[in-house]
Amino acid sequence: MRKLSIILFLVYLINSIVCNSIDNEVENKNVDRTIDITSQLVKISYKITLDHKSKKPINNYVFVAPIDDCNKLSFISARDANKKELKLTPSKTSTECSYSMTLSAGSLPTIYIETVYAKALLPYPTEIVQGDRQLIRYFGNAYFYSPYKTLSQKTVVHLASKSVESFTQLKPSSQSDTQISYGPYENIAPNSKFEIVIHYENNTPFMTITKLERTIEVSHWGNVAVEETIDIIHSGALLKGSFSRYDYQKDSRSGPASIKSYKTILPASASGVYYRDTNGNISTSAMRVLKDSVELDLRPRFPLFGGWRTHYTIGYNVPSFEYLFHKGDNYMLKMRVIDHVFDDMVVDELITKVILPEGCKNIKLIAPYAVDRMPDTLHFTYLDITGRPVITFRKTNLVENHINDFNVKYQFSRIMMLQEPLLVVVFLYLFFLFVIIWMRLDFSIIKDREQHVHKD
Repeated sequence: MRKLSIILFLVYLINSIVCNSIDNEVENKNVDRTIDITSQLVKISYKITLDHKSKKPINNYVFVAPIDDCNKLSFISARDANKKELKLTPSKTSTECSYSMTLSAGSLPTIYIETVYAKALLPYPTEIVQGDRQLIRYFGNAYFYSPYKTLSQKTVVHLASKSVESFTQLKPSSQSDTQISYGPYENIAPNSKFEIVIHYENNTPFMTITKLERTIEVSHWGNVAVEETIDIIHSGALLKGSFSRYDYQKDSRSGPASIKSYKTILPASASGVYYRDTNGNISTSAMRVLKDSVELDLRPRFPLFGGWRTHYTIGYNVPSFEYLFHKGDNYMLKMRVIDHVFDDMVVDELITKVILPEGCKNIKLIAPYAVDRMPDTLHFTYLDITGRPVITFRKTNLVENHINDFNVKYQFSRIMMLQEPLLVVVFLYLFFLFVIIWMRLDFSIIKDREQHVHKD
């Protein structure tokens, strides 16, 4: 009961701080909002010009989203007029989530905010036959949801196609080709809502990585091995009825929402790439070595329709000198949290394991954003005695914007690098010693028998 009271008090305190940080004299002088729903993600960017009624400098600004949007929000970032990254302080209530940011003194009163929402586009109808188009519904707000008054705002929605079944009309609003415009609207009260629904055709790949296990094995002998085990589901409209491969191959227009292949981007120095599933190597893939990356054209054994799943493993090696740095006995590994699996990807769960050399100590993980650190374990391979330390962390609800580097700092004595060669030397020494002793010993009984006969 006491813990519950403390939690409630902390929630109340956070809410009070957020409410008190909102200056009622601050106004959104002009808001330009762009909503991109050309893929399976909803990408919304804002250009917000601020103003203060008393013409005082604006030191703090709070961006707010309704609670329904908070659960789908995968990524958010903010920059000032000089494109400098602004630190966001998140907080959450039962009705909304907010992100407070501090503006630098003397900066222009303009803020750029980018948000990415996953699983915010819903297929309608939810089931389609093999040859049907995939229709999607987007639910949004015609107004910029903000705790401040908005003097003027305009919204532009970018669609995946010109085929629009219907969209909510709020004057002034219009459609032109693959674009729908709302506004300008003036003198919008704080926290205003007016739901809009856009029903349109979107046959872009709707793929969700339900689970990705990424294993990074570090060797001080010049190599870093990376292996990823990936589970993918087609998260678009479910396939209704049977699948005809004959019709699919005969007519290129059959299955417009299906997924035949996709591109995975690996580091430019990647080598020894393999792509396999439970049945073995998948030979239908193709690899292109580019100047700054390695591009894999992955083609599953069968096309993916709504509700269908695939499971595979991909691996490669990179030279350690590009990712492992040291000064004396202090080492730092710098690698990506996640690779580019496919365009506009959505990852439900990521588990990254970093296997360090045996003998590492004082290990410290530095992540680019909040992750769940799991208990450290040990991994045993050949010539290991005490085991190799394994650092594991977990992250949910990731998108492309989360492709960033993490650091693992640790201490490792170079003398420990002699452990494996010495073990090999000792093993060979003992083996040959055993062979020598074995060859010098005589276990035969024939010679003794001849001597016994001679004495007789």
